[in-house]
Amino acid sequence: MAAPRDGLGAVETEGNGGRSESSGAEVVLSSDPATPAPLCPHGPTLLFVKVSQGREGTRRFYACSACRDRKDCNFFQWEDEKLSGARLAAREAYNRRCQPPLSRMQCVERYLKFIELPLSQRKFCQRCQQLLLPDDWEKHGEHQVVGDVSLTQLKRPSRLLYPLENKKTNAQYLFADRSCQFLVDLLSTLGFRRVLCVGTPRLHELIRLKASGDKKSNIKSLLLDIDFRYSQFYMEDSFCHYNMFNHHFFDGKAALEVCRTFLQEDKGEGVIMVTDPPFGGLVEPLAVTFKKLIAMWKEGQSQDNSHKELPIFWIFPYFFESRICQFFPSFCMLDYQVDYDNHALYKHGKTGRKQSPVRIFTNIPPNKIILPIEEGYRFCPLCQRYVSLENQHCEHCNSCTSKDGRKWNHCFFCKKCVKPSWIHCSICNHCALPDHSCEGPKDGCFVCGELDHKRSTCPNISTSKKVNKAVRKKKQRKSNKMKMETTKGQSMNHTSVTRKKERRETAHQYLCS
Repeated sequence: MAAPRDGLGAVETEGNGGRSESSGAEVVLSSDPATPAPLCPHGPTLLFVKVSQGREGTRRFYACSACRDRKDCNFFQWEDEKLSGARLAAREAYNRRCQPPLSRMQCVERYLKFIELPLSQRKFCQRCQQLLLPDDWEKHGEHQVVGDVSLTQLKRPSRLLYPLENKKTNAQYLFADRSCQFLVDLLSTLGFRRVLCVGTPRLHELIRLKASGDKKSNIKSLLLDIDFRYSQFYMEDSFCHYNMFNHHFFDGKAALEVCRTFLQEDKGEGVIMVTDPPFGGLVEPLAVTFKKLIAMWKEGQSQDNSHKELPIFWIFPYFFESRICQFFPSFCMLDYQVDYDNHALYKHGKTGRKQSPVRIFTNIPPNKIILPIEEGYRFCPLCQRYVSLENQHCEHCNSCTSKDGRKWNHCFFCKKCVKPSWIHCSICNHCALPDHSCEGPKDGCFVCGELDHKRSTCPNISTSKKVNKAVRKKKQRKSNKMKMETTKGQSMNHTSVTRKKERRETAHQYLCS
């Protein structure tokens, strides 16, 4: 779940012992806005560049924003590649074929007809993952069909639908009831009236269930999700088919306006965004998307409120903390461990390294967020926030420093607290796992090795590019020389073989004469 992007690679991701991956591909966010990105079935693609220890690839390329495996979306195009009209037309036709079979309006019409059917006629095809109207029964006669679909089941579609568990594409893991209920209660306690659920279908369900069953609850919710199957369970003002990696609304301006209206209602007051992206996704494009949603919210703000921030809960593994805070400096990480129903490891009650690494990043002051004491959290009067029981306050760091739920130890050489399994290495001059490799690539920038920035923002990148260009030219000359020698050798070998063949034929003629 927390693996880097296969093939494209979330480069410089943290690994064991504080090391980082040395190669992969970086997303290029500063592409020319005048040149729109080509489209794949999942909307506008992203521009990438391959990087390996400071050496940037000679050409940049476009690839799918949502899929991490070419088997799921095989889109690939060089940035400078010119396509013929025929290829562009074929691509447009392919993209249309990959879209959902029913339009958003058709899904709404079918849903309204479905809920009017008597219970005995409400059927759901598990094979096709589709609500069935009487006209559809014959076509799905040999499929596995669930009958007597109740209105309660329709309100919990995440329990009716099979989770998309392809880790390289969807990674659709659903909140456990414990975590989901905690979030709903917390949102209510904090006084929010609207929740923009970006990739959190189960939270969306629970908010709507609570609103329908509790007259005192006035919380509304809008779900943005890439799983189009949810469109058959909700009206237009409750669900938008959406790709969070490129801010793409599949149903166009109509869906965009639904989102805009939801965010700007009551002049933007009382709304919060809660998002749970796939953990293998790149932080950079997610941050760009969330900033676009923030900008959309700010359009409805008055000048007096221009300093305000859209409240956000970003649910992500704790080891992405530095990357998230790089884009959102006002964010802090809560100690609350989020767990999931359909994940083998990320479940409540586990201890040590087996605990869920998923946390909540937020721009809401942590002293306003109360974590449940009965689940193993306590209030630290020095930090003025709730922390896990084993997260002890360090008098040297003046903070409760643990990130993973275990008690961390203070290293006086590093001048910070580190994981209990780490020791200080005098060769590397920092703490790491006992069996780490001292010769491995270090964290930070691929070009200069500094820890405070990435390769893309390195001041020495222009020098690095010149050096890399010279190295590539040298390699090209060497390669050309080797090809010439190989060609020459092949020519000499051909001459030798021909002479041997002539001698054999002469000998054969002599023996036969």
